[in-house]
Amino acid sequence: MQDLWNFALELYARAGVEKACLELQEAGNDVCLLLAGAWLQQRGVRCLNERLQALQALASPWQREVIAPLRQVRQDWRTNASQDAELAALREQVKKLELQAERVLLDRLQALAENWPTEASGDDWLARLAGGNSAALHVLHGAVAHP
Repeated sequence: MQDLWNFALELYARAGVEKACLELQEAGNDVCLLLAGAWLQQRGVRCLNERLQALQALASPWQREVIAPLRQVRQDWRTNASQDAELAALREQVKKLELQAERVLLDRLQALAENWPTEASGDDWLARLAGGNSAALHVLHGAVAHP
């Protein structure tokens, strides 16, 4: 079984997935949760309400208290960093911290869900986690369905 981090890296590298994830993030979705959902969906794990709630309960505080503040600083510095090499270097460090924080979250999500049984279900984790159907979600579905 492939770990969630490497699954996420491979999925994110597929055509259109990065753009789709950024669009979903802009719409208020937690991309780490979506990547975990894609991993669970590909493994055939049933999407039960208590599992969704457990993933969300784990991810929400970490997103809110760790990842979002780092992302905000990085985004706030974007314009000034283009004209200040030292600030640009600091912004790159913040970007690395943000990625490390996302990896910690993915590791925690995997630890929570890795022993959930596979049942060859056709459950749609992505639609349940994203709460709708958008073009970006369709791209993500396609990437998961056709590795």
